[in-house]
Amino acid sequence: MESNQMGATGDKNDFPMVTGSEFLGPYKDVCAVRPQNYSYYAKHDIEWGDLNNYEINHKLGRGKYSEVYQGCNNFNNEKCVIKILKPVRTEKIYRETKILQVLYGGPNIVRMYDVVREESSKTPCLIFEYIPNIETKQITRTFNHLDIRLYIYKILEALDYAHSHGIMHRDIKPLNIVINHEERDLRVIDWGLADFYKPDAEYNVRVASRYYKGPELLVEDRKYHYSLDIWSLGCTFAGMLFDIDTFFKGSDNYDQMARIVRVMGTDDLKEYLRRYKLNLPKQIGKLIKPTEKTPFEAFINNRNQHRSSPEALDLLSKMLVYDKNERITCRDAMKHEYFAPIRKLA
Repeated sequence: MESNQMGATGDKNDFPMVTGSEFLGPYKDVCAVRPQNYSYYAKHDIEWGDLNNYEINHKLGRGKYSEVYQGCNNFNNEKCVIKILKPVRTEKIYRETKILQVLYGGPNIVRMYDVVREESSKTPCLIFEYIPNIETKQITRTFNHLDIRLYIYKILEALDYAHSHGIMHRDIKPLNIVINHEERDLRVIDWGLADFYKPDAEYNVRVASRYYKGPELLVEDRKYHYSLDIWSLGCTFAGMLFDIDTFFKGSDNYDQMARIVRVMGTDDLKEYLRRYKLNLPKQIGKLIKPTEKTPFEAFINNRNQHRSSPEALDLLSKMLVYDKNERITCRDAMKHEYFAPIRKLA
């Protein structure tokens, strides 16, 4: 990979090499201490249900790997969501279904009720619970500061449950958060990119949606871990706090990193790159120049000031950190003073 002057330079002892497993606390060895088949999905046995039990009503949306419909369970007439997978590697289907089975019943995590397939084409379909909702980006416009605290806390509950079961979501964004505001109910959905975390394993960096990609993905650091979800949630949190659709909005992956640097500055970026002996792709190096960190207070204005607080900005500063190993964990985030009003209601 080509690099620029902001790559890994200087004395190799300036920053000791660290591994993610040193920083993961309660999530460190979840998969390592369980039987091998816990996180093994290459030959996961699927108990196929009966497609005739369900009826498709209308289309809800589509993604890169699937099309999603509202449907009906023919036995009890209850609404459901039917996710029809596009042709993908069998292993990916095994991985998603196994992860959803492991996470079934977890707080604020969408429940998968069944797995069926059309006999002639063998197209797999996942059947999920139905949650009445309005598009998250639209409904968050109406939120007050207590709403934001509540829903960010609920997302953290879901992610803490996933991480404590050795699972990274890897695609946290508003579109993958379903909110029924009338009931104050929330689900984290679309676990299609999720994977089991194994200490020091290397993972595909082509995950997460561009605006929510952590710096580790953009500099192709393949040894990332659960804290990728914290960065993505931090981007979502910032959008809610500052009442903007997207906090970092790059035109491509190179520009995405440049947009992050304009806010987060170059000093911490240099330290991050040196610490892990990483190099910036040359295309990114051309887009950035020495920049001081912009305080989050600079994004507060008359329109959004009612949503923010010193505690909110402090929590955000612990989520949006270049170094994957210095971000706050879900469990510690849930203990943050920002959520004191929510804990009192519990």
